Amino acid sequence: MHKGLIALLLGGLTLGITEFSMMGLLPDLAANLGESIPEAGYLIAIYAVGVVIGAPSLVLISGRYPPKKILIFLVILFTVFNFSSAFAPNYHILLITRFLSGLPHGAFFGVGAVVANRIAKKGKEAQAVSIMFAGLTIANLAGVPLGTYIGHHYLWRYTFVLIALIGLITIIGIISWIPVMKSHENKSIKKEFIFFTRLDSWLIIFLIATGTGGFFTWISYIAPLLTNFSHFNIRYVPYIMSLAGFGMVVGNLLGGRLSDIYSPLKAVITLFIAMSIALIIIHFTAQYKIFTLFMTFITGALSFSFSAPIQILMIRSSKGSELLASSVSQACFNLANALGAYLGGLPIAFGYGYNSPELIGTMMSITGIILGVILLTRRKKINT
Repeated sequence: MHKGLIALLLGGLTLGITEFSMMGLLPDLAANLGESIPEAGYLIAIYAVGVVIGAPSLVLISGRYPPKKILIFLVILFTVFNFSSAFAPNYHILLITRFLSGLPHGAFFGVGAVVANRIAKKGKEAQAVSIMFAGLTIANLAGVPLGTYIGHHYLWRYTFVLIALIGLITIIGIISWIPVMKSHENKSIKKEFIFFTRLDSWLIIFLIATGTGGFFTWISYIAPLLTNFSHFNIRYVPYIMSLAGFGMVVGNLLGGRLSDIYSPLKAVITLFIAMSIALIIIHFTAQYKIFTLFMTFITGALSFSFSAPIQILMIRSSKGSELLASSVSQACFNLANALGAYLGGLPIAFGYGYNSPELIGTMMSITGIILGVILLTRRKKINT
């Protein structure tokens, strides 16, 4: 395996911890800053907003510079801003640093996918790209529980220091292992934006932004759900987060397999149906610890099973604009993150239980199903 892929994996690991550690840290962070759980949840949403804004805009200008330099610049950005988060004096400054930390997220994966494709052995390009994204699953399996443990037993600020340290290691890895490459010869921005003139593109964008948001209504408030509703001791939260992470690793493999067996769109619709059922089950069984543990694994697995079929669906629907589409896909996932965190927090803010976000999540997943069926019906009509 090319050592450059290890550097890309480390980048995925850093971004995964950055994005998902906040879910496990919500109670500690809210108490330390004197904010409510829903208000602390906006720290999840604002990061996602940063990704939505940064992903397509940074990728569109990436063709002007060599990929190695772009990756170094992007990793420096999220390392600096995560380190700044560790020293944020109040909630509002932390909101700003979280937003800035999100800007390079999607662009890193967009440019990283191009780099992985170039350094891969012939015929193993997809496998090389998957190694980079494996950093996200490793983050949820090990990095996020570690970050949550540090936040619970010491201070949440130390988790951001940990992220910055891994970021520094990633920078060294990119400098040492990523080869120098010529700048990617992109088409003009005008030609790239043809992607946004296609109806199918917009259907997929809304499908991702709503359908996958169901998962984020659950994961965003999993810590208070576990402690205040399922009545787990807070010291067990990191281990339960690790169980969700293990499910994500399994789900990542499952999604790839489903994409090979069925069409990506049919796989996505099926998985959205499964997620809707899982969220309903969580809503009605979260008071039972055994059910909660089981559904934590299942829902974690379903969450990452979306990744492969959705990515393939987007790429196959964006001929001539694959790089832009790849970054837009990342932006849409994080738009779903922002919507899930925000909408999931509303019923809690209005005094409903910590199992209420799952009902919002179910409606979001069902919306994704409806959009998927519309897209499937449209394509059948075109092909007949």
